[in-house]
Amino acid sequence: MECYSTSMSSPSSSSLINLQCTQLLFQGSSFPHRKLCKKSVHPWLLSSALPKPFLQLTDKPRTLICQQTSAYLFSRNYRGTISAEAGKQSWDLGRFVRTIYFFNGPPSPAKFFDFLIEKLSGPSPNKPVNAMGTSDIVLVAGATGGVGRRVVDNLRKKGIPVRALVRNEDKARRMLGPDIDLIVGDITKESTLLPEYFNGVRKVINAVSVIVGPKEGDTPDRAKYSQGIKFFEPEIKGDSPEMVEYTGIKNLINSVKENVGFRNGKLLFGTEDNNYRPLDWGALDDVVMGGVSESKFQIDPTGGENGGATGVFRGVVSTANNGGFTSIRTKNFSVPVDLSAYDGLELHLKGDGRRYKLIVRTSSDWDTVGYTVGFDTVGGQWQSIRLPFSSLRPIFRARTVSDAPPFDPSNIISLQLMFSKFEYDGKLNPTFVEGSFELPISSIRAYLKDPITARFVHVGSAGVTRPERPGLDLSKQPPAVRLNKELDFILTFKLKGEDLIRESGVPYAIVRPCALTEEPAGADLIFDQGDNITGKISREEVARICIAALESPYACDKTFEVKSVIPFSEPFTVDPENPPPEKDYNIYFKNLKAGITGKEALEQSPIPV
Repeated sequence: MECYSTSMSSPSSSSLINLQCTQLLFQGSSFPHRKLCKKSVHPWLLSSALPKPFLQLTDKPRTLICQQTSAYLFSRNYRGTISAEAGKQSWDLGRFVRTIYFFNGPPSPAKFFDFLIEKLSGPSPNKPVNAMGTSDIVLVAGATGGVGRRVVDNLRKKGIPVRALVRNEDKARRMLGPDIDLIVGDITKESTLLPEYFNGVRKVINAVSVIVGPKEGDTPDRAKYSQGIKFFEPEIKGDSPEMVEYTGIKNLINSVKENVGFRNGKLLFGTEDNNYRPLDWGALDDVVMGGVSESKFQIDPTGGENGGATGVFRGVVSTANNGGFTSIRTKNFSVPVDLSAYDGLELHLKGDGRRYKLIVRTSSDWDTVGYTVGFDTVGGQWQSIRLPFSSLRPIFRARTVSDAPPFDPSNIISLQLMFSKFEYDGKLNPTFVEGSFELPISSIRAYLKDPITARFVHVGSAGVTRPERPGLDLSKQPPAVRLNKELDFILTFKLKGEDLIRESGVPYAIVRPCALTEEPAGADLIFDQGDNITGKISREEVARICIAALESPYACDKTFEVKSVIPFSEPFTVDPENPPPEKDYNIYFKNLKAGITGKEALEQSPIPV
């Protein structure tokens, strides 16, 4: 609802309080849900409950006490008429009632008395508006593995909040510390990945991998495993490659995708892939404060930019009876919408040169703070307007609420679009004109701001496309390529898991290291694409690359292999007293191209340029 506390042709405080009394009368289950005619309304209601400048009865006004119950509404059939004062217009009580009951009912008595006290105590002093909080937890899956535990260590050194997904809690706390934020679950078992475990997670580094170990066994600290399968005869230990590398990846993506967000955003209203997503819009105009403006929301099946369907917010706005706004508002969502993965809302609409407001509510109460932002449109032009969540301002009755809680994008209850004479805190809309208006709106979606960075970084393996590659000399390939079949098609399922990530719609980066070693980071690197290189690379280096990939737009939606320039035959060491500086991985990421996976050689398709 829009009410104004300003001296410019706005209702007085007493008028607003009277209006609140009227609304209170409509509260209670005893009020019939049926269309009212003006003749059936008790004269006490019409003469005094409504703000006096709006309406006047032909017979003598009476005093209304707010404590009167709604039973008075139908105690008799009133035969008088409603007339407007000079320069005023008749008020549509029936539309007022229909508006109230389309939504969730009028304010509670408690809210009324809070409002009364607020009015009597005067405006609060200006204070800075509370800033929106952020939560950027990075989930590390496989956090006790060779790469995973190094990812955790590096994230914590950077002060980045981290949550570890592990199967063995005791092992994880011994390895990562007793204060580590843990999820105990198994990606091969969907039932262990409960939605609440991932609250606050915005990015994921997946270092889970099927376990490969020596047939003859290993030392307690897995010394043979750490050398790489080049140095032992391998076999699969535990769950199969299909369960870990394919089913597990599918379960993990499904568990986190809503938390980390989709590249193309999340549609709230409109058409996507020939599927229409509706919202239950209703008019909420200045009739609720005695005005006569009127609007509606309709679907035009051919009015869209390309001849498709679009919604249309249209109506007539008038300042008669101290009014001056029209709006459409959704009914409260049955389940709050979580948009915490996104940066704002994007409206695709055909402008008319006027300034409108978007109001987002995070409370199910009828009359409450609305987080508001104004936006300008270009006349006669289809445009996409992005409204960052950080620009939303807490507004109640056209005034800023400086002590309101920060906007919570994880708990969105309703949306509202408004065309109003007023902005907030006494400011006027410079584009406001009385009369008819029309605003076609084809879609509303949440968006990720540019430049988009990877939200899901996956540690894969070089060689995943090679087992089936025609003309390849397997004798010159690493053991995993030669032994793919013997190892239950480990690389085949790794590639299938990669495909799930690429097809998920989540912004990703897929890192394919060559053979992993326990050597320190710091060697010069070679990045490549197309799945052709062989060599070795430090687990510590891979962990740093993964973290850098989360932060770089150049790594987003790229698949690449990486190795050090040091050959297998030469160990790599560093001076602990003089370690090499950390690399700027953007130097490597900038040369990567989208769409190159190595599958081009299997599908006989050209490599993207």
